Amino acid sequence: MDLTFISGQLFTGLSVASILLLAALGLALSFGLMRVINMAHGEFLMVGGYLTYLAAQWAAPTLGDAWLWVAFPLAFLGAGLLGALMEFTVIRRLYGRPLDTLLATFGISLILQQAARQLFGSTGVPVTAPAWLSGAVQLGDVTLPFVRLFVVALALIVLGGMWWLLNRSRFGMHVRAVNQNREMAAALGVNTRSLDMLVFALGAGVAGVAGVGLALIAPVNPTVGAAYIVNAFLVVVVGGVGSVLGAAVAAVLLGFVTALAEGFTSVSLAQAILLVLVVAFLQWKPRGLIPTKSRALEDV
Repeated sequence: MDLTFISGQLFTGLSVASILLLAALGLALSFGLMRVINMAHGEFLMVGGYLTYLAAQWAAPTLGDAWLWVAFPLAFLGAGLLGALMEFTVIRRLYGRPLDTLLATFGISLILQQAARQLFGSTGVPVTAPAWLSGAVQLGDVTLPFVRLFVVALALIVLGGMWWLLNRSRFGMHVRAVNQNREMAAALGVNTRSLDMLVFALGAGVAGVAGVGLALIAPVNPTVGAAYIVNAFLVVVVGGVGSVLGAAVAAVLLGFVTALAEGFTSVSLAQAILLVLVVAFLQWKPRGLIPTKSRALEDV
């Protein structure tokens, strides 16, 4: 067994896990708080990728390699505003009807994909990473590209920021209160409607940031979000619905399993192996690795 090959696959799995984690954080928030099955969540990642492409086209001629620091707020705000608009116009009218939200958001995802085809074409658009991300670290026979290390660091920074926001801020206290008991939180003065929109927009914005990382390592195309949405849902389910820490652990585990399976088999067979393992795991722990303890979840 080639240890160099396995090490390389594990590092690739870690970078894939970083994108999965960023994509799944928003799902963990929206599904954990609002019980919304958002099939259009992957399109927020796509929007972030295309906004990164536009930032590279517009800002690179004047800012040079610093264009990347323009792409992050642009992708976060762009995807976040789209998420807020979706919540206000569609999702808000479907709370308590998970199957309806699934169908409605699936339709929205198709509309967004077609809009991307009309604006950018059906082929992927490449984004050239800044020059300072073009090198690599050599550990023995294993090559670790700077750009993938940057994506891993980005995921860790966002995860730390989300942990602080949910556990150390007033906003996070309100989110946890609504997650525990929505009616009691509303009676105590929490504006649950506004909180739902903010959480949905925050999750969309984080997915937009994931789009920035994805654009740095692969071309952006209209279906790039659809390629990640199934695995992002698997991360949420395996980690425990509504658990940010559980999503982080599950993303790493699923990323490693996928990378190793693809290395020894094929992409389609690796996905089948992953699904079988997830089903088997859920038979053992149906509430996930780190389930959120709340009356709301226990009653589902």
